Amino acid sequence: MPVTSKGTDKPRRIIISLGGLTPSSQLDRQRELIYAAAPELLRAIDVNAEVILTHGNGPQIHMAQRAFAVASTEDSKVPPIDLPECGAMTQGYIGYHLQQALEAEMHKAGRRWHIATIITQIEVDVDDPSFGTPTKAIGPRLTERQATSLTEQDPSFKFVADGDGYRRVVASPRPRRIVESESILNLLDNDFVVIACGGGGIPVVRDSDDLGCYKGVPAVIEKDAAAGLLGDDCDADEFVFLTDVDGVALNWQKLDQRFLGDVTVPQIHAYADAGEFGHDDMEPKVRAALRFLEQRPDRIVRIGNIRNAAAVVRGEAGTCIHY
Repeated sequence: MPVTSKGTDKPRRIIISLGGLTPSSQLDRQRELIYAAAPELLRAIDVNAEVILTHGNGPQIHMAQRAFAVASTEDSKVPPIDLPECGAMTQGYIGYHLQQALEAEMHKAGRRWHIATIITQIEVDVDDPSFGTPTKAIGPRLTERQATSLTEQDPSFKFVADGDGYRRVVASPRPRRIVESESILNLLDNDFVVIACGGGGIPVVRDSDDLGCYKGVPAVIEKDAAAGLLGDDCDADEFVFLTDVDGVALNWQKLDQRFLGDVTVPQIHAYADAGEFGHDDMEPKVRAALRFLEQRPDRIVRIGNIRNAAAVVRGEAGTCIHY
């Protein structure tokens, strides 16, 4: 019998944000990590619920950007390819690896689910303050000559000194709306597992020359904020962050480190406001979790280790945050 949302006959809808799967820009290593995790991911998906998967792409988008940036400074026939296109490329091939790995496990388990990757655009505000003062450093360190060459090719590129080189800086605007949300919902209604919003999605703004269209902008959306928006736009019931740690911890990497099990929103809010999670990438996950829960008090957020994904999704491991 399908697990339903509280008080309704609708199947539970779960967002699963995958961390710890794509830490390498090396394609063979990335594929190995995804295939190794696939059996546990399949057990996590097998909860008789509607599931949306999302993932990061930091190393991959940096690899793609570097390849085109360096090549374009050495060969005039190679154009620099900017972030929107690099984001689309990496969403595509990470989704491709996930699809292949999960489909292989589905075949072994005798499952006949459908799975699809949506190249996802996320609308941002053209007047977002971050566009006026870009601070998000991206990509590799370049030499002064390489940075100058890229700026000559595209004056919109901005670089700052960083150690012994120069790095590009871009805006990190707040995500406003998922352009493909209706497509995602249609797939869910037709029994698809959907992969969407990879790497925080591709930032787009309304085209001032044709307001019915969008155009990509060179920016980076924080992936946990985008995943939270995905939960809202798709009216999810649960949000699961799978990472490379066992949950949310107090006194991280200290002798008295302590992982939290069951914790309420007021409790986790107090810990976050006290700076407990500001030292690592857990802070944006906790903040995204709080925003998600504040929209609907009956929701649940779980955070735990991807190597124990099924138990985390079932509520048998990791941290559970709720009202």
